[in-house]
Amino acid sequence: MGEKYEKNGRRRLSATIFGAVQGVGFRPFVYRLATGMGLTGWVNNSNLGVLVEVEGEQPHLEEFLLRLEREKPPRSFIQGLQYSYLDPVNYESFEIRPSDHSGVKSALVLPDIAVCPDCLKEIFDPADRRYLYPFTNCTNCGPRHSIIRALPYDRSNTTMNSFVMCEECRNEYENPLDRRFHAQPNACPVCGPHLELWDPKGNKLAERNDALPAAAADIVEGKILAVKGIGGYHLMVDARNDAAVERLRQLKRREEKPLAVMYPSLDSARQDCRISEMECRLLLCPESPIVLVEKLSGQNTISNLAAPNNPYLGLMLPYAPLHHLLLRELGFPVVATSGNISDEPICIDNNEALDRLQGIADFFLVHNRPIVRPIDDSVVRFMAGRQQVIRRARGFAPLPIRLKAKIPPILAVGGHLKNSLAIAVGSNVFISQHIGDLETEPAYDSFKRTARDMQNLYEIKPEIIACDLHPDYISSRFAHAIDRPVFSIQHHYAHILSAMAENELAPPALGVAWDGTGYGPDKTIWGGEFLKITDSGFERTAHFRYFPLPGGETAVKEPRRSAIGILYEIFGRDLLSMRHLAPVASFSPHELETLLLMLDKSLNTQYTSSAGRLFDAVASLTGIRQQTRFEGQAAMELEFALSDIKTDEAYTCVIDNTDIGFSINWETMVKEIIEDLNSHTASGIISAKFHNAMAEVIVDISNRSGQEKIVLSGGCFQNKYLTERTIKRLKENGFQPYWQQRVPPNDGGLSLGQIMAAAIMNEKERS
Repeated sequence: MGEKYEKNGRRRLSATIFGAVQGVGFRPFVYRLATGMGLTGWVNNSNLGVLVEVEGEQPHLEEFLLRLEREKPPRSFIQGLQYSYLDPVNYESFEIRPSDHSGVKSALVLPDIAVCPDCLKEIFDPADRRYLYPFTNCTNCGPRHSIIRALPYDRSNTTMNSFVMCEECRNEYENPLDRRFHAQPNACPVCGPHLELWDPKGNKLAERNDALPAAAADIVEGKILAVKGIGGYHLMVDARNDAAVERLRQLKRREEKPLAVMYPSLDSARQDCRISEMECRLLLCPESPIVLVEKLSGQNTISNLAAPNNPYLGLMLPYAPLHHLLLRELGFPVVATSGNISDEPICIDNNEALDRLQGIADFFLVHNRPIVRPIDDSVVRFMAGRQQVIRRARGFAPLPIRLKAKIPPILAVGGHLKNSLAIAVGSNVFISQHIGDLETEPAYDSFKRTARDMQNLYEIKPEIIACDLHPDYISSRFAHAIDRPVFSIQHHYAHILSAMAENELAPPALGVAWDGTGYGPDKTIWGGEFLKITDSGFERTAHFRYFPLPGGETAVKEPRRSAIGILYEIFGRDLLSMRHLAPVASFSPHELETLLLMLDKSLNTQYTSSAGRLFDAVASLTGIRQQTRFEGQAAMELEFALSDIKTDEAYTCVIDNTDIGFSINWETMVKEIIEDLNSHTASGIISAKFHNAMAEVIVDISNRSGQEKIVLSGGCFQNKYLTERTIKRLKENGFQPYWQQRVPPNDGGLSLGQIMAAAIMNEKERS
């Protein structure tokens, strides 16, 4: 079956299209486009929008997707397009199916979407009454999720309820033939929100049309400007100015983590970045996320401090009218990073911003339209021929993941890092916007507000609570404090079920869950897992050989500790004679002796099977990174070291038999790496051979598993080289690989998997 799957090469593109797409000839258009391209499938209307499924060769499906947006009917407008590539079901023809009105209309809240071309044209038309108005919107664009307080989505239930429409706006709002008919945020300079420029003490320096050019002048002078947008504040500086970017990093406490850059236009971005056609589509789509694109070698427009030691740039284009006006005024790119201190939620309130951004922002460009909930920018990259959402927020949240069957009302509270929550409503799972790491009190407060908010918005009282198995996660403690049945879900099982849910995949399957940390039922730290997924649960069939982490959690920020743990496991105290190795050399003799004492006596030492820590250890051994400034930095830089190296060479991992299945023994691989280091082999070659070895491990265990469907999830599969290499090798060996597209493979996708697991466990208890 695997060979047939690959030989056939067919895929199924499943898409939900939101916006003005009903009653405008959209379904006949899709029918003509699909049949003209020789694609099979169906299209229909639903309460979610227009649903489309087409089957064909992947290049034809990509062309269909691009033509869908380019050639759409003139009176239609696509507010959002969510899609996934799935297994084919072999449709024989293309048909227009009857409309599907199942589901509750009021349960659907659209995301905030980028300004549409019609509104943008008005903003820059001197003859238009909305000329230079930064809050211009219509039915086809503008804020939604960030301003709604309750369902249904009426103006009275939004933060626009305090703005009384003038006669002209009211006429537009009440005219069924006007594109602003029932546009809830409708406003104009006469009756709507307005801008003000403040100093750090909240004193007004300028307002309305005078505020924006004054704010732009501050950026030109190298100042840090806090800008209130749709879902919260950005901190902006001139992306060309080294001193301004460095100062922003210091004050924001974000030493090396990449900063997003907003360019005035796609053409200006192309001067610095290599942007594919599909990446263009992502940048220009209504979701308008940050897209990770490759920097052109030798680009000199923006400061190297925006994304140091990184071949990729987090690129975004203006998506709100305010951004378009500001970037048109400036004419150059700006760093546009979340308005917060690291590990805290984004600011949404003007007075809150003055308080929390005090000492960071020099000036504040504010407005008086309240924001209900903080919504960061989404982050997406193009990988293995598909989009992969890395941070799911503005533009994507809270659109649902549709299930094939209804499940009970369940609230899932996610994990500790990259937290998101999810709630099950019938056959829909609504995943919250990205909340972030629950490391600070403000982050935990945001988490609790989101939990309340989701239940209130959808008017759902969950019958079941789902959380991570780790008892010390603050999200788990929150779950157990609720007077409802609680299901604690193993971390990696949730990762795999999340990927299976969005791929509409039923068991059995082999799940490959690789990340940094996940609590195992044996109370050890898992992270390099192979799980056989069944109808009723999972079996752990393979994992990486355990190794010690001296200092426990400290090793997360010090890859050299992972390396010392692995060297100790192989060589014991003989590692003291290996001062030529980077991780050993990075410690003083006294520090090394302390670490060895911890390892000898298992003091403050955890054992782990983590693939993420293995990546860290290799990054340390090769001298790439001994200490990190942000999560995943060592593994990222190990991947970047590959550069343009092309090789199929791979180190050796031995598969050992154990009582539960297989243990992947990395000892021979580490010894081979040390041999290459002693031979002065380039770090890029070592990285390539290591990545290739990791992909071969997956193929090897897949061959031993007896499973054809192989599901990849966990933070390690944000690694482009590893993921694409693994997919390629699995296909070459006749397997069907699946990976994540609309839901992050990192811990941001855990809540979806927790809901799926809780539904399975609940059904088992009832039967």
